[in-house]
Parts: sequence; C-alpha cells; structure tokens
Amino acid sequence: AFISIQAFPALLDLPQDLEVSKVSCGSRHMAVVTRGGELYTWGWGKYGQLGHGDNASSDQPRRVEYLVAEGLQVEEVVCGPWTTYICVLE
Repeated sequence: AFISIQAFPALLDLPQDLEVSKVSCGSRHMAVVTRGGELYTWGWGKYGQLGHGDNASSDQPRRVEYLVAEGLQVEEVVCGPWTTYICVLE
C-alpha cells in the first residue's frame, strides 16, 4: 500500500467531536490520544505498530478498537521507530 509522506505540516481530518490531548510521531507512523482516552493511529503498519490487529498501513487515522472493546482509556502514547507504547487505565 502506498503511504504518502508529508514533508511539511498538514491539516488532519478527525471526527469533528474529538479533542486531541496527546500526539506522538514515529519514523513512519503517528498516534493521537483524545481527551476521552481513545487512541487513533495511522501511517506505515508493517510491524503491527498501528495496533489494529494487522500489518496494514493507512493514510487515514483509525481508532484502535481493541482498547475500546476492553474498556481501556489511554493516558499516554509514545511512538518509536517501529513501535507504539501506551499507558492505559482500566
């Protein structure tokens, strides 16, 4: 899958009712945490670093549904080169 790389800042389309509280950038992927504790990720997903249960890449932010299904709220996010680390509350 082709993933566009932005060399300059660009506007991002998230659902209108979301307020972003944290942002982290990896080498080829990004993640944001909303004020409600949801995690959205996008970019290169070859190593599963987007957290969607697959190795698919995405140009569009996608909510990590596993965390919602488990009732977990994300407090912090840190993206590494090929990884994403999160701190959650149950």
